Amino acid sequence: MPIPVLETPRLRLRGHRSADLPDCVAMWSDLNVTRFITGRASTEQQTWIRLLSYVGHWALQGFGYWAIEEKESNDFVGEAGLADFKRDVHASARNVPELGFALVSRVHAKGYATECVRAVLSWADANLRSTRTVALASPQNPASLRVLAKCGYEAFDRGVYNDQPVVFFVRDAGSPSAF
Repeated sequence: MPIPVLETPRLRLRGHRSADLPDCVAMWSDLNVTRFITGRASTEQQTWIRLLSYVGHWALQGFGYWAIEEKESNDFVGEAGLADFKRDVHASARNVPELGFALVSRVHAKGYATECVRAVLSWADANLRSTRTVALASPQNPASLRVLAKCGYEAFDRGVYNDQPVVFFVRDAGSPSAF
């Protein structure tokens, strides 16, 4: 399945390429990026496996993650998309596409996360069989919590994942958001 290209006023979301690895490694080794996701920097090998997983999702699931570029500069600024990571988490979050996003530190607080998540969800609403998507976030990450709320996600439970507290969120296609 060809990976669709999504465009927003400032961003282009496209499929990952092997040439993205250095940019992905730089992002995933930045503790400002990983602080609320894994709590530690990723190695090049871990990042490569992550990138392969994104591509594999498209091939096997018909959805996945996009690399995010600034349209003006063509610079890599992050990743966003949907996945089924087969996490050992809340039962109602299993086998449901899970939203995720990460942006390089230099573009934090510019509204890019909300912009790209809205594009991902618009695509999902039009293309996924599942009418629900889920997300999980650290309760200590106010920026991600705001993005999820602005994009129509509602908290439905709290739990632990990778020994860290998380909040579980759900969104139904077409739910109100500030699109």
